[in-house]
Amino acid sequence: MKRMRDSDAATSGIRSAIEELSGVALTYKSDSTASPVTDEDDDLRTAHLPLKPFLSVCSLLLQFLDKIGPTMAVLRQDIHQNIQRLEKFHDSDPSIYWDMGMIVSVEVKEEVAKKGHSCSKAFVWLTRSLDVALALLQSLVKNLDINMEQAVEECYAFTLKPWHGWISSTAYRIALKLLPTSHSLVSILKVDEEQDDDVLRKEMQVLVSLLVPFLEHNKRIMSMYGIDKLKAT
Repeated sequence: MKRMRDSDAATSGIRSAIEELSGVALTYKSDSTASPVTDEDDDLRTAHLPLKPFLSVCSLLLQFLDKIGPTMAVLRQDIHQNIQRLEKFHDSDPSIYWDMGMIVSVEVKEEVAKKGHSCSKAFVWLTRSLDVALALLQSLVKNLDINMEQAVEECYAFTLKPWHGWISSTAYRIALKLLPTSHSLVSILKVDEEQDDDVLRKEMQVLVSLLVPFLEHNKRIMSMYGIDKLKAT
């Protein structure tokens, strides 16, 4: 029974992510149909990102990592701390800090966006973590029987690795040796062992189709405020 409850929660996580991202996508669509717009209006629209849906999607990734186990503890801890940082800032004044673009804008103006444990840095690393999840989902959609160590290593190489220093890269290389097999990962994602692979693949395809523009939007915000090149140690 526990196995059934765990896997059902995981699949619900995929569907919850689809629901959250669909709501954000509707916001983008609504904004894009407004006309006429000035260059300033366009910049404001580009910088707009509701914080709570973003954090909800990040939290779902956190739950998924919990199901994989302690092998991705480094990534999990990083995501958890960054979520907490943004939640704390949001809760300090939800009427103002409901939008991620607004938060980054404030920190840039105060010249703290690239310093210490800023919310801007948390936003950058959460976006990059979702980038890893997206790359892995894309690999699984193509082939559910992939070699997990090789697939994650490739995903890491073109998402997080360019921004990691020696210490972070070493921690990830160790984690790669302890990953579950693709069969175990797919079992976690399925509602039950009888679920057809094609059904799971279609759900992942929908999630991928929503994550791609969502993350591209985030990266435009990062680029606009000059925080897209931040690196770790």
